[in-house]
Amino acid sequence: MDSRPIGVFDSGIGGLTVLKELALQFPHESFLYLGDTARLPYGSKSAHTIRKYSEQNIQFLKRLDVKAIVIACNTASTQVPEPELEGLPIYNVIGPGAQRALEVSHSKRIGVLGTRATINSKAYSHKIMDLDPSASVIDQACPLFVPLAEEGWDSDPVTNLIVFRYLSQILQHSIDTLILGCTHYPLLKNSIARVTGSSIELVDSGEAIARWLERDFSKNRLGRNANSSHQKIEIMTTDSSAHFTEMALKILKPVKADEFKVVDLN
Repeated sequence: MDSRPIGVFDSGIGGLTVLKELALQFPHESFLYLGDTARLPYGSKSAHTIRKYSEQNIQFLKRLDVKAIVIACNTASTQVPEPELEGLPIYNVIGPGAQRALEVSHSKRIGVLGTRATINSKAYSHKIMDLDPSASVIDQACPLFVPLAEEGWDSDPVTNLIVFRYLSQILQHSIDTLILGCTHYPLLKNSIARVTGSSIELVDSGEAIARWLERDFSKNRLGRNANSSHQKIEIMTTDSSAHFTEMALKILKPVKADEFKVVDLN
């Protein structure tokens, strides 16, 4: 039994889609969420900078005595492949997403949407091919998706047009599964599903990483907080924003956050 919270970090609001899934899946666990809003976006930055920011986020959460850290950000996940750091379990979303895609795909023709940094890293392609060399991976960078999600334009006609523009190429490759390789993208899931249709399975990070945590809880790699009567969720950001709070409440619903605060990583 371990009553310490689980840390989750992302570059902005996108990781709240992962936090929501984890909070619903593990109602007895508490969570600390860190959104690095002062340095958003990560997807357009260099690998070195992304790694540096990620390590700073990890060290910050480690000082708060979390029992594990989930790197909700796909871009950051490409630069932190380690399963643990200084004895602290680290979960990135690449492995879980790749494995889930292979589980649900019948044709093994898998599409990946992501930021430029995630797509350029080929992290999903390499992981999928490692797991199943017979698979075929087609990827597509979608740099405009993050600002659309951050703006809350999840059902705007402009978003529908941009989604169609990005997906028109990838859909020509007869994929049957599509990885939403950025935590912001589930916020645009309805627009994406309208373009892909019901024949293509959408895989998002929150559902995939929750399966991995459940596996490790079951194997006692992580100590459950079985006696907790109240799940506590604390949201921290590196820059203040009324818009972030408004969007967070909308994304997390029905999960309730106990506290919002701005923090200094140093």
